[in-house]
Amino acid sequence: MAPDEEEKTLAADHFNEVGGGPDPDFVFDVEAAVALGDAAKVRAVVGDLHEADLGALIEALSHEARPRLVELMGADFDFSALMEIGETTREDILEELPVETLVEGVRDLESDDAVAILETLEPEEQAEVLDALPAQERIVLRRSLEYPEDSAGRLMQTTLVAAPPFWTAGRVLDFFRETDEEILPDNFFEVFVVDPAHHLLGTVFLDALVRANPSARLDEIMQADRRRMKATEDSIEAARLFERYNLVSVPVVDEADRLVGVLTIDDIVDVIQEQASEEILALGGVNPEEELTDSFWWIARSRFSWLFVNLLTAFITSTVLKTFQSQLEQMIALAVLGPIVAGQGGNSATQTMTVAVRALATRELTRANATRIVMRELAIGAVNGAAFGLVTGLIAANWFQNIGLGPVMALAMFTNLVAGAFGGIVVPLIADKLKFDPAVASGPFVTTITDVVGYGAFLTIASLWFHLDR
Repeated sequence: MAPDEEEKTLAADHFNEVGGGPDPDFVFDVEAAVALGDAAKVRAVVGDLHEADLGALIEALSHEARPRLVELMGADFDFSALMEIGETTREDILEELPVETLVEGVRDLESDDAVAILETLEPEEQAEVLDALPAQERIVLRRSLEYPEDSAGRLMQTTLVAAPPFWTAGRVLDFFRETDEEILPDNFFEVFVVDPAHHLLGTVFLDALVRANPSARLDEIMQADRRRMKATEDSIEAARLFERYNLVSVPVVDEADRLVGVLTIDDIVDVIQEQASEEILALGGVNPEEELTDSFWWIARSRFSWLFVNLLTAFITSTVLKTFQSQLEQMIALAVLGPIVAGQGGNSATQTMTVAVRALATRELTRANATRIVMRELAIGAVNGAAFGLVTGLIAANWFQNIGLGPVMALAMFTNLVAGAFGGIVVPLIADKLKFDPAVASGPFVTTITDVVGYGAFLTIASLWFHLDR
């Protein structure tokens, strides 16, 4: 085996586990080769990696080594690997690369990936790269960049196969065989049938095409009612369309119903994954754009505001406790048991809130079924409240040898779990109606509700039951 082949085999061996990161020793070897400027070794070791593995390797390299790796690999570097890394890391790399390298890289990318690279650049640099591209590519990319951010137009591929309705199945297959593979899309699933003005008439999937009689016209075998998207529609809507109808591709049209591109499932998987990650981070009060590679101070600043809101709500809870200061001093058991009531109500509310936020994101929770869902959650809170009220009441009475704590604990637990269920479903609904992100806005308010109701109900009931003086 030749030395280069041995290096490539070694590189591939470090990515055997699906989704696994590169081996630390492998990263060290690559970093050392980059530091020495050994372009031949870098190409030999890294050049054969899959774009996803190359992206994982780039993430593992030091800040200084990342752009240097791209430069050393030259034309052998697959720019699509930059789509496999975090946005912050990608921006840092692109800032360090010369315009000539960017131009060559963009030219080799699918249009949707090229747009993703270009929209990361500063306006002056973006214009410089576009001006250096061939006229046809430049026009297509500029048109895509004019669509709103996070729209189907930004996400779509503009390289597709379109044919007039009078072409036959045999002629289309001959076209595939005779056309340079660089002109055709890397992967496609259908042929789009268009009129002379490029209006979308229908589509013919490849399986139907190869099974059709060679003399059959496209307008005879096409699907005229093919689902389509407007280029200006949000990419989240596109993801819902793919998910609802189990699609692998969707044609994209402009306001005049002219075909301008196509969305494919690989692009939509990225949208779904990004949306899911944003929802999870938002529920935890973390900026959806935060990445592990972000700077220390940027992360600290982005988390400060959410923590500050939680601090304010904590003072509200403390104000409730201060109101019952005298009762707490008279009966220490109340100070011990209060957090149990508040905490269990918070746990119940978090469960309900998580389900509600997810249902709002997927549009399963709507005005049509909101009342029914609210009533269901209240019923669930009541059932769980009764069950945990009984359990905690027995434990509290036995723990402190005070039978009166049983009914106090049980009633307070029931009240707070019902309040938690109510807050967990209603707060996200209100946030959504007011056009706030339910995942971001709900957490602090729901926590405040369960803390205030939990402590307030428990201490009020205890004060009345045991006749405690204020």
